[in-house]
Amino acid sequence: MTGLVYKSTGSWYTVKTEAGDFYECRIKGKFRIKGIKSTNPVAVGDLVDFELDETSDDTTGLIHNIHERKNYIIRKSVNLSKQVHIIASNIDKLFLLVTVNNPVTTTSFIDRFLVTAEAYGIEAVIVFNKIDTFTEEMLDEQLYLQYIYSSIGYKCLRVSATENKGIDELKEMMKGNVNMFSGHSGVGKSTLINKLQPSLNLKTKEISEQHSQGQHTTTFAEMFELDFDAKIIDTPGIRGFGIVDMERDELGDYFPEFFALKDQCKFNNCLHKDEPYCAVKDALENDEISWSRYKSYLQMLDGEDENYRTDIYGDGRASDNQE
Repeated sequence: MTGLVYKSTGSWYTVKTEAGDFYECRIKGKFRIKGIKSTNPVAVGDLVDFELDETSDDTTGLIHNIHERKNYIIRKSVNLSKQVHIIASNIDKLFLLVTVNNPVTTTSFIDRFLVTAEAYGIEAVIVFNKIDTFTEEMLDEQLYLQYIYSSIGYKCLRVSATENKGIDELKEMMKGNVNMFSGHSGVGKSTLINKLQPSLNLKTKEISEQHSQGQHTTTFAEMFELDFDAKIIDTPGIRGFGIVDMERDELGDYFPEFFALKDQCKFNNCLHKDEPYCAVKDALENDEISWSRYKSYLQMLDGEDENYRTDIYGDGRASDNQE
């Protein structure tokens, strides 16, 4: 039988067939995907072939094949640096939930997510959440971030689940698609999904006041069907996002504003770092490219992991939040 993976708990996978039947499946034997040292060989969104487990009842199965993925979102594993974790696969749209405070989402985190989406050909939308909680200063910060990313070409949406702002626009963007929601713990994913589909009644938690960080409420990735012709993959909150398997000379191609200037650099293998006559650095000096984006690029180019205590914007405005 063939089915779509709706939930992954690490050892068991909930699979739905075209007939609409759900089966709890395990992986048959030592099943591994060639070329990917992943902590989770099967991910939510995968189309898999499975057979009924003869040693059990008719509701459990054994997965023996994964169909080719059109894309996936992947990151370095938290505790196993040599391994990677596939968050979800076969995604039409990625919605990255961003909060300017409570908790802080750094541009470094945003940029790493966007670079991965670019690399795997997934349309990314930035959702600025909790806009009902903004002070005037926070609104200025949010609008500044929106200016940075919308000027590059990314769609940005301002949303408040509690005040029902931006919800209809969000639904319209999700229709007909497999959508992935992601972001730090505490950015309001579960609350927003409950607003989109109240019948799901996902668990939510308050932000930890001591650390201004979210507490994990979603522990495993899971896909849900929504009543407005859309699917959503809810993912656990992510602290850091390590990019995977990107060559130094191709990294700049995943920054759209860098790629647009690439052919104007004197050297066709320009890394936009130390080379002379670099169109990207010229644009940077003329404030045509964001310093925070360039700083993120250099961090990735040099293989640095995210520093959660660095400034948010790359221009000295510091955050002491560790998210």
